[in-house]
Amino acid sequence: MPPTIRLAVLDDAEQVQAVYAPYCHTPISFESQPPTVLQMRDRLANVLGQYPWLVCEDGGEVLGYAYASRHRERAAYRWSIDATVYIRQGRQRRGLGRALYTSLFALLPLQGYVAVCAGVTLPNPASVGLHEAMGFQLVGVYRSVGYKYGAWYDVAWFQRLLQTPPSQPPEPKAIGQFRASSEWQAALTAGLPLLRGMEGAQ
Repeated sequence: MPPTIRLAVLDDAEQVQAVYAPYCHTPISFESQPPTVLQMRDRLANVLGQYPWLVCEDGGEVLGYAYASRHRERAAYRWSIDATVYIRQGRQRRGLGRALYTSLFALLPLQGYVAVCAGVTLPNPASVGLHEAMGFQLVGVYRSVGYKYGAWYDVAWFQRLLQTPPSQPPEPKAIGQFRASSEWQAALTAGLPLLRGMEGAQ
């Protein structure tokens, strides 16, 4: 079977947790301990419905995931979102990050989102390179904002517009309002041609 990019389901929690857990033992994640599978299931449940959480799957194995989440609580921010991507250890450098982000960023304008932001712990040249390649621009650096493993870390913040900001933006749509549409399916598969060295990828 060729690799697929699809919307995550709650039963993906175990594999998603396995992808994420190793990053909790590095400065890339500011969590001190990996979440449990049950906690990851709760995180999926809190995102799915309003925001896309995508997984790239090959032969039943989740190779990586990317998701959108609320940028800030106050109402005027509701057309902006944060994006996050994580790739399973040993599966990097195969285009998974770009593929997942490409599909995610094709879906989000369909919902009405206008801007996407992403934070990157420094130094992390691979993540910085990914975000720059995906059209993000650096907008600022939070200096010494996180402390982990006996050291202070900066976080770079990047932003990208998903569409031209409309003068009268419609309210963002929930996933269920267009999940069955042809536009949804086209957006989901938009990133597949970027996968490298994987069966079925173009």
